[in-house]
Amino acid sequence: MEKTRVGILLFDEVELLDFAGPYEVFSTARFPGNGTRAFSVQTLSQKGEVVTSRNGLKVLPDGSMDDPWDFDLLVVPGGYGAEVVEIDNPVLVDWIRLQHARSQVTASVCTGSFLLARAGLLSGREATTHWKRIELLQKRFPDVRVRSGMNYVDTGKVVTSGGVAAGIAMSLHLVERYLDRNAAEETARDMEYHGEF
Repeated sequence: MEKTRVGILLFDEVELLDFAGPYEVFSTARFPGNGTRAFSVQTLSQKGEVVTSRNGLKVLPDGSMDDPWDFDLLVVPGGYGAEVVEIDNPVLVDWIRLQHARSQVTASVCTGSFLLARAGLLSGREATTHWKRIELLQKRFPDVRVRSGMNYVDTGKVVTSGGVAAGIAMSLHLVERYLDRNAAEETARDMEYHGEF
């Protein structure tokens, strides 16, 4: 069976669990019945250089945006870096738009939704973000139908989630979409994740 290719975009001031949570979920998930990894997970940054997360952890990505990626699923995490630092970076926003056109699903965690909105991917769609940024997302992008009080919103090709731990719930939901409910539940058990998804 062919693995689903997952790309996780990194940048300075990214929220740590916004990318580490989904990374753990997709790295843990196995094909039902044979126990082999169902997802191939890669991280990347604009230039492929070390990025510093919001709380100071340094991370070396697997590559840069210039590499010839072919992702099935793109994950855009949030944090101060998404909402403030990168929101007006045309290179990064254009790359997200290009990858979205090539991928099966584009997903965001927390304020990664601001980057999807800036790329025009949330126009006319329902979406969510961190509860502290719901009103700001609606104000800055009035064409987005912002939903509150939800772990994630799945509109098919675009999936957005609330902040931090909600990204784990969203990722487990995506495991269920790509595999099945049992695979998602087994992944949650392996991670000792007891929340809803």
